[in-house]
Amino acid sequence: MELCGGTHVARTGEIGLLKIVSEGASSAGVRRVEALTGAAAFDYLERRERSLSEAAAALKARPEEVAERVRTLMEERRRLEAEVSELRKQAALGGGAAAEPEPRDIGGVPFLSQVLKGVDPRDLRSLIDAHKTRIGSGVVLLIADTDGKAAFAAGVTEDLTQRVSAVDLVRTVVPVLGGRGGGGRPDMAQGGGPDPAKAEEAVIAAEAAIAETAPA
Repeated sequence: MELCGGTHVARTGEIGLLKIVSEGASSAGVRRVEALTGAAAFDYLERRERSLSEAAAALKARPEEVAERVRTLMEERRRLEAEVSELRKQAALGGGAAAEPEPRDIGGVPFLSQVLKGVDPRDLRSLIDAHKTRIGSGVVLLIADTDGKAAFAAGVTEDLTQRVSAVDLVRTVVPVLGGRGGGGRPDMAQGGGPDPAKAEEAVIAAEAAIAETAPA
């Protein structure tokens, strides 16, 4: 039913309480407002009150403190997520007790590869840059298993981009991991695929592609 604005009632008292529950666009130049009136509006407000009380009880706070308590918890969660992300990045770089991963020679090109778990795909670029800075010259390939899917990035130091392209490496790795597409620049490219179980096969394929670039 559509709100009539009271034009079809004898008096506004027949409408009783009116509670707007949503508002949005229904078509070009037209806004749609949804509301409850009468007993339905009171029932709605009662349910909201119960939900607020349950939330307050779970948070061990008074109802009027719920919003502030939730904001505090969200800020704490973001801080902890940032700390966990940083710890995972440090672990990937060989921080703590773990040894730093070292590149191996593939046709005269230093090649560093890692298969990672629990690393946010958004962190792969910064990890690539950190590895490139550390090794000075070489190619880096990182493959992350993220919730059953593979995300990967390839990086090439500036002195080697004429010989090895990160874009070409991504195009080599993508089909092995069951993906399509991917791309970037000669010094940094990214992609993804649905089959992280084939990460080691993808690394072997990348090694073969690098070896093929060796001068005759």
